[in-house]
Amino acid sequence: MKNNWSNTEANKYIRKYKNLGHSKDMALRVYTTRLLGRNSELVLHGGGNTSVKTSVKDIDGKKYDVLCVKGSGWDMAEIEPEGLPAVKLQPLLSLKNKKYLSDEDMVNYQKRNLINVKSPNPSVETFLHAFLPFKFVDHTHSDAIMNVTNRPGGLNFCKKIFGNKVSIVPYVMPGFGLAKKINEVYSKNPNINCLILLNHGIFTFADNAKKAYDLMIKYVSQAESAIKKLKSKKIKQIKRYNLKFNPDEVAPIIRGLLSENKDQKFIINYRINQKLRYFINGKNLKTYSSKGTATPDHVIRVKPFPLIITPKKNSTIEEFKVVAKKAFDNYRKKYINYFNVNKNKVKGKKIMLDTSPRVVLVQNVGLFSVGKDLKSAKIAGDLTETNAKVISSVEETSNYKFIPEKDLFDVEYWSLEQAKIKKQKKILEGNVVVITGSTGTIGFETYKIFKHYGAEVVLLDFDRKKIKKLQSKIKDTCIYCDVTNKKSVENAFKQISKKFGGVDILISNAGNAPSGTIAEVSDELLRKSFEVNFFSHQNCASEAVKIMKKQNINGCLLFNISKQSVNPGKNFGPYGLPKSALLSLCKQYAVDYGSYGIRSNGVNADRIRSGLMTDKMIKNRAKARSVTTDNYMKGNLLLNEVKAEDVAKAFFHLATSKKTTGAVLTVDGGNIAASLR
Repeated sequence: MKNNWSNTEANKYIRKYKNLGHSKDMALRVYTTRLLGRNSELVLHGGGNTSVKTSVKDIDGKKYDVLCVKGSGWDMAEIEPEGLPAVKLQPLLSLKNKKYLSDEDMVNYQKRNLINVKSPNPSVETFLHAFLPFKFVDHTHSDAIMNVTNRPGGLNFCKKIFGNKVSIVPYVMPGFGLAKKINEVYSKNPNINCLILLNHGIFTFADNAKKAYDLMIKYVSQAESAIKKLKSKKIKQIKRYNLKFNPDEVAPIIRGLLSENKDQKFIINYRINQKLRYFINGKNLKTYSSKGTATPDHVIRVKPFPLIITPKKNSTIEEFKVVAKKAFDNYRKKYINYFNVNKNKVKGKKIMLDTSPRVVLVQNVGLFSVGKDLKSAKIAGDLTETNAKVISSVEETSNYKFIPEKDLFDVEYWSLEQAKIKKQKKILEGNVVVITGSTGTIGFETYKIFKHYGAEVVLLDFDRKKIKKLQSKIKDTCIYCDVTNKKSVENAFKQISKKFGGVDILISNAGNAPSGTIAEVSDELLRKSFEVNFFSHQNCASEAVKIMKKQNINGCLLFNISKQSVNPGKNFGPYGLPKSALLSLCKQYAVDYGSYGIRSNGVNADRIRSGLMTDKMIKNRAKARSVTTDNYMKGNLLLNEVKAEDVAKAFFHLATSKKTTGAVLTVDGGNIAASLR
């Protein structure tokens, strides 16, 4: 493994953080923590932690010896000093001789001794860091270390690899018990500079940052060299065969089957690459993939075992659906049995989590990782790739072996770890929302409100420059899509299915506003208007419905209609006519697909400053009515201008009104002439 330490970079960190009021110790702690965190073969998504022992002044002016240790929720790759909360060291050391401390008491004690009570919770391994009498302590979940420990005879293998400066420690669940065990091991052999924790990870320690980091690279490199020397054989593969469907067709089916009820929704993310294919297509996949994760904390994100689906050769998507349903049923039975067998073997009363897998491996297709949002789904995918890499490597030289199922269960149902990922669920969490005409004023305001309430939002627009500019400003998915082109729409929804698993809410918002007296407008103009203001909505709605039917977990279509659909304006026929047809389309979808749990509603908005209703148009309309632009925009019963955010709120209201379909919600401040009859 490459050593990435740079004296130049280290000095830059020292200067930078000195200017921000931090010590050299803290600057170097941040530097080496990032070096470790940015190496995916050492640290992945919250795994591992680091610390430094130093001193700080509290507000009382007194100087305290402290342990600055990685805090919960911080990523080592991007850590800042704030991510290393300072805990008073002496109170921690005073518990060295205490025989037992519950997890809850441990956390409370650590929090009580924070210098800043607003700091994040210190790591569950805080006491372990405190008990090791070194300034710098580094901890990672190195792939290579997992490889040499997660096999039969892992203890003896490690003893052969590493010298007398390393102690090998059998698996103990993280917490105060592990800290006590490490203190015992170190007391017996105070000359060591490294601890290998079987089935867990590696600790290195020294009185300077570079030495602790160098030791980490040294011992991981030794493990890598030992693995390379082992006699290796490839994992036997199943034969590649043809399937009459694509991953984007599979994704909505899997996503639907994940839901134990129609209100429970997950995001799934598809991926495949050479290494994953090698792992997934192994003949003994069911055996080696069910022996546990590469390191125990992974179980929090990916559960103890994946769901495996093996489609038959030349299967159609309908045949796959049958096989997948059976696989899901068997998985849920297996998980329930796993829970019932182990719940009484561990401390405290346990309430079963949902029975849905977080990893679905479809042979000859790929990995579908699962989460409450795209971020957690991708994390599950990343962890699975690491697990696949480690397990594959071990299986090539031995047989993969992990901690007993009971110990894995203890981690999965560990209250401290569960608390990290348990947050109050947002109302649209797990929902995938697609918005057309997204770069416009209404489209973007709609994006903001749906994002605020927890949805994964995909923004579509036909303007390449605008959608590219929007993508540079936000992290959410932006896709170029000409909604008047069926092929372009089809491709966009395929991308969405592969990335998120499907679609729950379509906000069909795209449109333009051509004008002209109806007898005099060209056929070309009228047809173009119908393409944009009617057929584009049909294109998107029909694709969305195809996916929603496959998911079988309900769905919602929302259309941006217009007052022109019920109250035609002079010289506005080219716009109003397709909008009238759109009103009928909205109701037709409600009629045809209500039995599938798919709702269809519309928003009837009037006089909204947007890409359609430009300042020039507003000025001309106001002039024609001999009023000011301000009075024109407030020309309603409430004498109050209606804004794009009001339309966005209407879309949100309809999206969350689960018993409403075939309805049109008017947002115009009150206009009796344009009201629905």
